Amino acid sequence: MAVAIAVVRQPRFGSFMLQKPFNQTVQYRYKSGLVLSNQNCTIGFGIGAEVRVRTDERRNAIIEAAKTVFREDGYERASMTAIAARVGGSKATLYGYFKSKEQLFVAAMLEAVQEQGQVVIDLLDPSEPRIELVLQRFGEAYLEFMMTPGALTVMRAAVAEGTHVASGARLYENGPKRGWEGMKSYFARLREQGAIRAVDPGIAAGHFKGMLEAGIIEPLLFGAKPELDPKRAAAAAVDAFLCAYGEQEDGRAAAGGGSRR
Repeated sequence: MAVAIAVVRQPRFGSFMLQKPFNQTVQYRYKSGLVLSNQNCTIGFGIGAEVRVRTDERRNAIIEAAKTVFREDGYERASMTAIAARVGGSKATLYGYFKSKEQLFVAAMLEAVQEQGQVVIDLLDPSEPRIELVLQRFGEAYLEFMMTPGALTVMRAAVAEGTHVASGARLYENGPKRGWEGMKSYFARLREQGAIRAVDPGIAAGHFKGMLEAGIIEPLLFGAKPELDPKRAAAAAVDAFLCAYGEQEDGRAAAGGGSRR
């Protein structure tokens, strides 16, 4: 009889409880038995259970060691030998999980932020008619996420290792571009609904993203303190965006800039 329990943490950004869990790393496969599950917890009882806990723990240990080595030595100087020594094992073990140093580098940079980033993007709900509320919730969660050590590490690594075209492009595609595409998709839906003026959704996404990050992300990347309070900055970005692209008092989408009030 084998018993395995996995608890999935429910993420919280600021005062908003996000609905999608993340960081679930324990996987189960049962030949026979019973599995009970809900959103937050999975409990399995079975005979001949194959629990991949050790495999996942090993992979996570390799990624954590790689993060440290890449942060200390940079991509060029970091070696699989050094990472293997840090985690306690051989290079053969590392290559059993990752085919190359580049693949491990991308995994190490993105592992901690990918799923969390998607949870934030999912806050952009086009079915919610209160656009200002959606944008405010998203803006606060987006900034809180972007200010985490994991997200800042990915951005710094992408800039520092930009000469490595393949890995740099993959970091961008799986990081910043996902956020930009999420905003673009949301604004495209709003345009279709007539909730904002007929603007290129890509340009609208770029403007909103830029306003959110202004005075906050750049100082942090340099190791300095943000120039603005994140919540106030998010509120100001939402207000400016809706003044430029939102509806006028008569309900028509604004033809240009100007106040929405």
